[in-house]
Amino acid sequence: MKDIISSTEHQKFVGVDGCKIGWFAVSLTQEVKWKVQVSQDISSLWNQCRDARLILIDIPIGLRNSGFSERQCDRAARKLLGRPRSSSVFPVPCRDAVYADATKASDINERLTGRRLSKQALGIIQKIREVDRLLAVDNNARSVMKEIHPELCFWALNGRAPMKYHKKDERGLLERRQVLRRVCSFIDDLVSYALEENRGKVAEDDIIDALVAAVTASRSICGLSFVPDPPEIDSMGLPMQMAYYVLPMPFSFPKS
Repeated sequence: MKDIISSTEHQKFVGVDGCKIGWFAVSLTQEVKWKVQVSQDISSLWNQCRDARLILIDIPIGLRNSGFSERQCDRAARKLLGRPRSSSVFPVPCRDAVYADATKASDINERLTGRRLSKQALGIIQKIREVDRLLAVDNNARSVMKEIHPELCFWALNGRAPMKYHKKDERGLLERRQVLRRVCSFIDDLVSYALEENRGKVAEDDIIDALVAAVTASRSICGLSFVPDPPEIDSMGLPMQMAYYVLPMPFSFPKS
């Protein structure tokens, strides 16, 4: 079976996920197959990936300023995933909370949206802020970097069926590897290499989430799907939507 990147010619597609020390990225190209890298901040990662045709990142892009209504993309993703995977799509902080002191963020979010922040949301506020700041000042990054949610990507690649197990469960890691093996034969080599080269810095689920984002990005040549489509636009002009690619069933590739 041909790898999913076989028709990308000389273009580069990048998938990014947060990790313990910053950001973990997988780059896919035809000539070198794959490359992995760890960056301490999003600006450093962007400087190394400016030549990418598309970067798909597991972080909220586009933030509400206030209001009790959540982003449409979060609500739509939960509906598609169903229980229990819908719980992985947690409410996104409003912009004032993202830029607030960590000890005050949840109070500010509650005042402006009626919701306190989950532990998961508080844990990635710094990363949301990094990306929001970059996209506020760099139009090139804004045109290349788009949001995904890994569970939505796996749902789409798995025939619109969500994963059965949590991603940190051994069974969950195995089923996600099995989905990715349908579209990239090198997954086991990539994961082993990334774990060995970044021991203690990157977890296996970080690698797998970044890889599913990169695989999804590589299918942009065939056309991605988005929720919602058209997107909501936030006060800074950023789209609030998630990308995914529905793998044809039975599996097939476009002709090169």
